Amino acid sequence: MQKNKNKTKISNMKIEKNKVVSLSYVLYVDNDVVETVTAEKPMNFIAGTGYLLPKFEENLMDKVSGDTFEFVLGAPDAYGEIVPEAIVELPKSVFEVDGVIEPNLLVVGNILPMSDADGNRLNASIDEVRDTTVIMNFNHPLAGDALHFKGTVLAVRDATHDELHNGLYGERAQSCATHCNTLDCCTCN
Repeated sequence: MQKNKNKTKISNMKIEKNKVVSLSYVLYVDNDVVETVTAEKPMNFIAGTGYLLPKFEENLMDKVSGDTFEFVLGAPDAYGEIVPEAIVELPKSVFEVDGVIEPNLLVVGNILPMSDADGNRLNASIDEVRDTTVIMNFNHPLAGDALHFKGTVLAVRDATHDELHNGLYGERAQSCATHCNTLDCCTCN
């Protein structure tokens, strides 16, 4: 009986650039569970394409399917330190539509989509609601936090040409289409 050589090859494939990786993990911040990604709904990504925190990927390199991992990313290697200038006070009138603020919109902890002066989309959380102003925090919600990851590599495989060109979910093609005249500008580095 001949063994399936392809199966053996896939199970021993190492995480490296341009490999599709599936993971399950638990993310802790200060010993509290912040996120759980299960094997039934794993996180999938193409290694080395810049969609994840670089130090996150660096900690996974050379692992194979079945390997477990545990590491901590300090704030500088995760979402950075809290930037005080990213916490701003805005007049409540900014949140009015036709002179009215939607009920339950201005609640501490709500995350609202906003735009900067150049039209770039940003998310901000409401830190405080005052009589005439709102304190908005444009820092990433995990800024200033050390991230403790504990998980398992579920699968590693070669990315297809289409996945390398367009991303796993078409994100590269959409991104390229908005930044250049042709998809030819998006190369698979």
